[in-house]
Amino acid sequence: MKRFGVSFVGAALMFAFPAAAQTPAPPAAAVPGPAATPSDYILLTVIMRHDQTMNLDEINKIQAEQGFWAKFPPEGIQVESWYIAMGLGYIVTLRVPPARLREVNRAVEQGAWKAFRTEFYPTYDAKKIAETLREQATKK
Repeated sequence: MKRFGVSFVGAALMFAFPAAAQTPAPPAAAVPGPAATPSDYILLTVIMRHDQTMNLDEINKIQAEQGFWAKFPPEGIQVESWYIAMGLGYIVTLRVPPARLREVNRAVEQGAWKAFRTEFYPTYDAKKIAETLREQATKK
């Protein structure tokens, strides 16, 4: 796999989720709603790199044919951020209860593959830590 320098996730551990031998996800009614506290969820950054051998109309057509917008993110999974990075694609951070991680992966496999190359990074919010360290460093 070709690696690109993405500084904000450079230190994150990449997980690979195999597609084989998986059973269908539980129905949406059987899964709990959005997670409220950090102990109830993980943050998951999903990078969906545009396939640059296709133009935007071709990518949009594939997304429509595969039902991308209906499948991703699964119902009840909260979107923390969704950015389009020019020349790269989507950078989406989700709030995911650990029990629903597989469901998110399946939504990507079924809706995003072919139009995108995907990467998954477990992430955490370090903004306050960085702000505190910056504040301490500038007071000296």
